[in-house]
Amino acid sequence: QEFVTVLVRDPRIQKEDSWHSYIDYEIFIHTNSICFTRKTSCVRRRYREFLWLRQRLQSNAVLIQLPELPSRTPFFNMNNPNHVDHRRQGLQEFLEKILQDALLLSDSRLHLFLQTQLSPEDMEACVSGQTKYSVADAILSFASLNRRFPIEDEEEKQGKNDADSDSESSSSGLGPSDDSISCGCKASPASEES
Repeated sequence: QEFVTVLVRDPRIQKEDSWHSYIDYEIFIHTNSICFTRKTSCVRRRYREFLWLRQRLQSNAVLIQLPELPSRTPFFNMNNPNHVDHRRQGLQEFLEKILQDALLLSDSRLHLFLQTQLSPEDMEACVSGQTKYSVADAILSFASLNRRFPIEDEEEKQGKNDADSDSESSSSGLGPSDDSISCGCKASPASEES
């Protein structure tokens, strides 16, 4: 039986510049679904990227009523653990509901959002064919730059002994973003079982 486990966790405050900060969240996916290029993945996304995803999914699936995101409130305080955790829970519930819909699961933007660190602009360019790399290339390239899952590391060691030796570039033209290098994603105990 197919399953998709999604966890939104590990909120971190990131500094944009000396005046602005934001919180991003780790999105961990573990699945056996044939819909996914990678069976485990981990990326970091911020609230505004979730807003973009919801808008894009809604524009492509007009007849589907998408779940709501936690509301954007002017009183949100990133130093208040209750505010941050409430938003984290809402983001996780949003993704859990999205991943149950077969039509939404067919949207390439969703897969790029969940399994790469591409910006919304780069995701749009990839989906519309304006890049040298395909959606699958982008996901596989990101995964090769961020191999932190023991099972997949062991499986890939047989064919690639030097996969991490040149992590600043990739054959598909995708380089790591600052966020992707510092992702720090760790496999959950569930992902270590096969």
